[in-house]
Amino acid sequence: MNLPACCVALLLAVPAFADPVPQASTHMIAVKGHRLAFHVVPGHAPILVLDAGGGSDSSYWHDIIPTLFARTGSEIITYDRAGSGDSDEVKPPFRIEDAVDDLDSGLQQLGATHDLILVPHSFAGVIDTDLAARRPGWIKGGVLVDTNVPQFYTDAEIAYFKRDTVKLITRIAAARPGKQTRTMAAIAANYPFHFAAWPAEVPCTVIVSERTPFADELEAEHWRQAHLAFTKAAPNRTMQVAEDSSHDVAHDDPKIIIDAVAAMATRKPGSARP
Repeated sequence: MNLPACCVALLLAVPAFADPVPQASTHMIAVKGHRLAFHVVPGHAPILVLDAGGGSDSSYWHDIIPTLFARTGSEIITYDRAGSGDSDEVKPPFRIEDAVDDLDSGLQQLGATHDLILVPHSFAGVIDTDLAARRPGWIKGGVLVDTNVPQFYTDAEIAYFKRDTVKLITRIAAARPGKQTRTMAAIAANYPFHFAAWPAEVPCTVIVSERTPFADELEAEHWRQAHLAFTKAAPNRTMQVAEDSSHDVAHDDPKIIIDAVAAMATRKPGSARP
Protein backbone atom coordinates (compact mmCIF):
# COMPACT_ATOMS: atom_id res chain seq x y z
CA MET A 1 0.00 0.00 0.00
CA ASN A 2 1.38 3.41 -0.93
CA LEU A 3 1.69 5.81 1.97
CA PRO A 4 0.01 9.21 1.55
CA ALA A 5 2.48 12.09 1.22
CA CYS A 6 1.62 13.37 4.69
CA CYS A 7 2.47 9.98 6.23
CA VAL A 8 5.72 9.78 4.27
CA ALA A 9 6.72 13.20 5.59
CA LEU A 10 6.02 12.08 9.14
CA LEU A 11 8.04 8.90 8.73
CA LEU A 12 10.97 10.85 7.32
CA ALA A 13 10.79 13.09 10.36
CA VAL A 14 11.35 10.15 12.74
CA PRO A 15 14.80 10.46 14.39
CA ALA A 16 17.49 8.21 12.92
CA PHE A 17 17.91 6.45 16.24
CA ALA A 18 14.30 5.30 16.36
CA ASP A 19 13.93 1.53 16.54
CA PRO A 20 12.19 -0.17 13.61
CA VAL A 21 8.65 -1.33 14.26
CA PRO A 22 8.67 -4.92 15.56
CA GLN A 23 6.70 -7.47 13.55
CA ALA A 24 3.09 -7.63 14.67
CA SER A 25 1.80 -10.99 15.84
CA THR A 26 -1.76 -12.09 15.11
CA HIS A 27 -3.80 -13.82 17.80
CA MET A 28 -7.05 -15.57 16.87
CA ILE A 29 -9.01 -15.22 20.08
CA ALA A 30 -12.20 -17.17 20.77
CA VAL A 31 -15.10 -15.26 22.31
CA LYS A 32 -18.56 -16.80 22.70
CA GLY A 33 -18.06 -19.30 19.91
CA HIS A 34 -16.51 -17.00 17.29
CA ARG A 35 -12.91 -15.99 16.60
CA LEU A 36 -11.51 -12.48 16.47
CA ALA A 37 -8.20 -11.40 14.96
CA PHE A 38 -6.10 -9.25 17.31
CA HIS A 39 -2.80 -7.87 15.97
CA VAL A 40 -0.14 -6.91 18.52
CA VAL A 41 3.02 -4.85 17.98
CA PRO A 42 5.16 -5.52 21.07
CA GLY A 43 6.30 -2.58 23.16
CA HIS A 44 5.97 -1.10 26.62
CA ALA A 45 3.13 0.56 28.52
CA PRO A 46 0.98 2.49 28.00
CA ILE A 47 -0.70 0.17 25.53
CA LEU A 48 -2.39 1.79 22.53
CA VAL A 49 -5.66 0.17 21.43
CA LEU A 50 -6.62 1.40 17.95
CA ASP A 51 -10.26 0.73 17.04
CA ALA A 52 -11.38 1.38 13.44
CA GLY A 53 -14.76 2.86 12.55
CA GLY A 54 -17.74 1.11 11.02
CA GLY A 55 -17.04 -0.44 7.65
CA SER A 56 -13.28 -0.60 8.33
CA ASP A 57 -10.99 -3.19 9.86
CA SER A 58 -7.58 -3.10 11.54
CA SER A 59 -5.86 -2.25 8.24
CA TYR A 60 -7.25 1.27 8.59
CA TRP A 61 -4.39 2.05 11.00
CA HIS A 62 -1.48 0.51 9.07
CA ASP A 63 -0.03 3.79 7.78
CA ILE A 64 -0.01 5.47 11.19
CA ILE A 65 1.50 2.64 13.27
CA PRO A 66 5.21 3.16 12.37
CA THR A 67 5.22 6.77 13.57
CA LEU A 68 3.08 6.01 16.62
CA PHE A 69 5.58 3.34 17.66
CA ALA A 70 8.56 5.60 16.97
CA ARG A 71 7.07 8.38 19.11
CA THR A 72 5.91 6.21 22.02
CA GLY A 73 7.57 2.78 21.96
CA SER A 74 4.20 1.51 23.17
CA GLU A 75 2.63 -1.85 22.57
CA ILE A 76 0.00 -1.31 19.86
CA ILE A 77 -3.11 -3.44 19.54
CA THR A 78 -5.45 -3.39 16.56
CA TYR A 79 -8.24 -5.84 15.91
CA ASP A 80 -10.95 -6.80 13.47
CA ARG A 81 -14.45 -6.63 14.91
CA ALA A 82 -16.75 -9.56 14.29
CA GLY A 83 -17.72 -9.57 10.63
CA SER A 84 -14.70 -7.59 9.43
CA GLY A 85 -11.16 -8.39 8.33
CA ASP A 86 -9.96 -11.80 9.45
CA SER A 87 -12.56 -12.18 12.21
CA ASP A 88 -15.56 -14.47 12.02
CA GLU A 89 -18.96 -13.22 11.00
CA VAL A 90 -21.69 -13.55 13.62
CA LYS A 91 -25.42 -13.88 13.09
CA PRO A 92 -27.61 -10.83 13.72
CA PRO A 93 -28.93 -9.09 15.66
CA PHE A 94 -25.98 -6.80 16.36
CA ARG A 95 -25.71 -5.47 19.90
CA ILE A 96 -23.22 -2.92 21.19
CA GLU A 97 -22.90 -4.98 24.37
CA ASP A 98 -21.68 -7.97 22.35
CA ALA A 99 -19.10 -5.85 20.52
CA VAL A 100 -17.86 -4.54 23.87
CA ASP A 101 -17.71 -8.09 25.23
CA ASP A 102 -15.55 -9.06 22.24
CA LEU A 103 -13.05 -6.27 22.88
CA ASP A 104 -13.13 -6.75 26.65
CA SER A 105 -12.49 -10.49 26.41
CA GLY A 106 -9.81 -10.10 23.75
CA LEU A 107 -7.87 -7.61 25.86
CA GLN A 108 -8.16 -9.85 28.91
CA GLN A 109 -6.85 -12.86 26.99
CA LEU A 110 -3.91 -10.75 25.77
CA GLY A 111 -3.20 -9.59 29.33
CA ALA A 112 -3.83 -5.97 28.29
CA THR A 113 -5.83 -4.76 31.27
CA HIS A 114 -3.87 -1.78 32.51
CA ASP A 115 -2.44 1.53 31.23
CA LEU A 116 -4.54 1.47 28.07
CA ILE A 117 -4.97 4.43 25.75
CA LEU A 118 -8.09 3.90 23.67
CA VAL A 119 -8.00 5.40 20.16
CA PRO A 120 -11.36 4.83 18.48
CA HIS A 121 -12.49 6.30 15.16
CA SER A 122 -16.09 7.12 14.24
CA PHE A 123 -18.56 4.37 15.24
CA ALA A 124 -15.89 2.64 17.36
CA GLY A 125 -16.28 5.48 19.85
CA VAL A 126 -19.55 3.93 21.01
CA ILE A 127 -17.81 0.63 21.75
CA ASP A 128 -14.74 2.14 23.42
CA THR A 129 -16.84 4.52 25.53
CA ASP A 130 -18.79 1.54 26.82
CA LEU A 131 -15.53 -0.31 27.55
CA ALA A 132 -14.14 2.71 29.42
CA ALA A 133 -17.33 2.94 31.47
CA ARG A 134 -17.13 -0.78 32.24
CA ARG A 135 -13.37 -0.88 32.97
CA PRO A 136 -12.26 2.62 34.02
CA GLY A 137 -9.38 1.17 36.05
CA TRP A 138 -7.85 -0.23 32.88
CA ILE A 139 -7.80 3.09 31.03
CA LYS A 140 -5.06 5.72 31.21
CA GLY A 141 -6.84 7.95 28.69
CA GLY A 142 -8.52 8.21 25.34
CA VAL A 143 -7.99 9.94 22.02
CA LEU A 144 -11.40 10.01 20.35
CA VAL A 145 -11.01 10.52 16.59
CA ASP A 146 -14.17 12.07 15.12
CA THR A 147 -16.22 9.58 17.09
CA ASN A 148 -19.93 9.26 17.73
CA VAL A 149 -20.79 11.11 20.95
CA PRO A 150 -24.15 10.96 22.77
CA GLN A 151 -24.75 14.71 22.45
CA PHE A 152 -25.08 14.39 18.68
CA TYR A 153 -27.99 11.95 18.77
CA THR A 154 -31.02 14.14 19.39
CA ASP A 155 -34.48 12.84 18.53
CA ALA A 156 -34.29 14.64 15.18
CA GLU A 157 -30.91 13.04 14.35
CA ILE A 158 -32.16 9.59 15.27
CA ALA A 159 -35.21 10.02 13.02
CA TYR A 160 -33.00 11.26 10.15
CA PHE A 161 -30.60 8.34 10.47
CA LYS A 162 -33.35 5.75 10.64
CA ARG A 163 -35.18 7.28 7.68
CA ASP A 164 -32.24 7.79 5.31
CA THR A 165 -28.97 6.19 6.41
CA VAL A 166 -30.33 2.79 7.44
CA LYS A 167 -32.14 2.47 4.11
CA LEU A 168 -28.97 3.44 2.21
CA ILE A 169 -26.82 0.85 4.05
CA THR A 170 -29.48 -1.81 3.47
CA ARG A 171 -29.48 -1.06 -0.29
CA ILE A 172 -25.67 -1.25 -0.42
CA ALA A 173 -25.69 -4.59 1.39
CA ALA A 174 -28.24 -5.96 -1.08
CA ALA A 175 -26.26 -4.70 -4.10
CA ARG A 176 -22.87 -5.88 -2.82
CA PRO A 177 -23.48 -8.91 -0.61
CA GLY A 178 -20.59 -10.02 1.56
CA LYS A 179 -19.44 -10.46 5.15
CA GLN A 180 -18.65 -6.79 5.69
CA THR A 181 -21.80 -5.35 4.10
CA ARG A 182 -24.01 -7.85 5.93
CA THR A 183 -22.35 -6.77 9.19
CA MET A 184 -22.88 -3.08 8.42
CA ALA A 185 -26.56 -3.76 7.65
CA ALA A 186 -26.92 -5.61 10.97
CA ILE A 187 -25.32 -2.68 12.82
CA ALA A 188 -27.60 -0.15 11.11
CA ALA A 189 -30.69 -2.26 11.81
CA ASN A 190 -30.02 -2.03 15.56
CA TYR A 191 -29.85 1.77 15.57
CA PRO A 192 -30.18 3.81 17.79
CA PHE A 193 -27.25 2.48 19.77
CA HIS A 194 -26.92 2.17 23.50
CA PHE A 195 -24.56 4.90 24.71
CA ALA A 196 -22.64 4.63 27.97
CA ALA A 197 -21.09 7.73 29.54
CA TRP A 198 -17.34 8.27 29.22
CA PRO A 199 -16.10 8.10 32.85
CA ALA A 200 -15.41 11.54 34.24
CA GLU A 201 -12.17 10.40 35.88
CA VAL A 202 -10.60 9.20 32.61
CA PRO A 203 -8.99 12.02 30.57
CA CYS A 204 -9.50 12.23 26.84
CA THR A 205 -8.59 14.31 23.84
CA VAL A 206 -11.43 14.83 21.38
CA ILE A 207 -10.36 15.26 17.74
CA VAL A 208 -12.98 16.66 15.38
CA SER A 209 -12.56 16.83 11.61
CA GLU A 210 -13.11 20.29 10.19
CA ARG A 211 -15.15 18.97 7.25
CA THR A 212 -16.97 16.38 9.43
CA PRO A 213 -18.78 13.32 8.02
CA PHE A 214 -21.57 15.54 6.61
CA ALA A 215 -21.96 17.57 3.42
CA ASP A 216 -24.90 19.51 4.86
CA GLU A 217 -23.51 22.46 6.85
CA LEU A 218 -26.30 22.36 9.46
CA GLU A 219 -25.50 18.71 10.16
CA ALA A 220 -21.77 19.48 10.19
CA GLU A 221 -22.20 22.30 12.68
CA HIS A 222 -24.37 20.12 14.90
CA TRP A 223 -21.55 17.50 14.84
CA ARG A 224 -18.99 20.13 15.93
CA GLN A 225 -21.21 21.53 18.67
CA ALA A 226 -22.00 18.05 20.01
CA HIS A 227 -18.27 17.33 20.36
CA LEU A 228 -17.75 20.67 22.06
CA ALA A 229 -20.53 19.88 24.53
CA PHE A 230 -18.99 16.45 25.20
CA THR A 231 -15.59 18.08 25.81
CA LYS A 232 -17.01 20.64 28.23
CA ALA A 233 -18.70 17.92 30.29
CA ALA A 234 -15.50 17.23 32.27
CA PRO A 235 -12.41 19.34 33.08
CA ASN A 236 -9.93 16.69 31.89
CA ARG A 237 -11.10 16.77 28.25
CA THR A 238 -9.61 18.78 25.40
CA MET A 239 -10.93 19.29 21.88
CA GLN A 240 -8.72 19.72 18.82
CA VAL A 241 -9.84 20.41 15.25
CA ALA A 242 -8.19 18.50 12.41
CA GLU A 243 -8.04 21.41 10.00
CA ASP A 244 -9.15 20.77 6.41
CA SER A 245 -9.63 17.09 7.24
CA SER A 246 -12.52 14.91 6.20
CA HIS A 247 -13.89 12.26 8.53
CA ASP A 248 -10.89 10.15 7.45
CA VAL A 249 -8.56 11.88 9.90
CA ALA A 250 -5.98 9.07 10.06
CA HIS A 251 -5.10 9.68 6.40
CA ASP A 252 -5.91 13.39 6.01
CA ASP A 253 -4.19 14.58 9.20
CA PRO A 254 -2.35 11.71 10.93
CA LYS A 255 -0.06 14.10 12.81
CA ILE A 256 -2.89 15.39 15.00
CA ILE A 257 -3.62 11.83 16.16
CA ILE A 258 0.04 10.96 16.70
CA ASP A 259 0.70 14.14 18.70
CA ALA A 260 -2.40 13.62 20.85
CA VAL A 261 -1.56 9.98 21.59
CA ALA A 262 2.07 10.85 22.40
CA ALA A 263 0.90 13.59 24.78
CA MET A 264 -1.56 11.24 26.48
CA ALA A 265 1.15 8.59 26.85
CA THR A 266 3.33 10.98 28.87
CA ARG A 267 0.48 12.64 30.76
CA LYS A 268 0.89 12.56 34.52
CA PRO A 269 -2.06 11.31 36.60
CA GLY A 270 -4.17 14.10 37.99
CA SER A 271 -3.34 16.67 35.34
CA ALA A 272 -6.26 18.98 34.70
CA ARG A 273 -5.95 18.69 30.92
CA PRO A 274 -4.57 15.99 28.62
